[in-house]
Amino acid sequence: MNQHWPVTIFGDEILLRPLRYQDRKKWNAVRAENREWLSPWEATTPRLYADEADQNHLLPSYFGMVRTLNTEAKQARSFTFAIWKDRNLIGQISLGAVVYGALRGGHIGYWIDRNFANKGYTSAAVELLTEYAFKSLLLHRIEINLRPENAASRRVAEKAGYIFEGGRARYLHIDGDWRDHICFVKENPSIK
Repeated sequence: MNQHWPVTIFGDEILLRPLRYQDRKKWNAVRAENREWLSPWEATTPRLYADEADQNHLLPSYFGMVRTLNTEAKQARSFTFAIWKDRNLIGQISLGAVVYGALRGGHIGYWIDRNFANKGYTSAAVELLTEYAFKSLLLHRIEINLRPENAASRRVAEKAGYIFEGGRARYLHIDGDWRDHICFVKENPSIK
């Protein structure tokens, strides 16, 4: 499936657009400023072998990341957007693990700059990306999986109309260990 990429999604106060090479300076600055704020919620890579060194320092360069994100979007496997408020890069949101066929689903993950948290921007981004997934990709089901202690992220999911579905023990490797998550789901009412 070849999607028309890049896609820009316009909201009332924010817009979602793919990262560009020229966004590197802003992205690096926001990530550096928010390192401590985000680290409890960030995905990490588990050690697969006892003698294996920590692989988390082997992340791709910014340019390699942008290339990979664009390739994934062109293949319709995942869609990652920077969240922009005016000229400020305030976060990132992804629709990942997109599956078509009988499942027609995916999952949403996001992060927000702490200076723009608790202002409704993350919920707005989730709503915009959900609408894109349902109307443009014709997906049936979207999940948001979050750590139970992340009350702010839970509020985002609920505000965007996602319904609590249940728990997932040791679901994702986050902040250096396998962490429990809770799952929120929204289904596309137009897909029968």
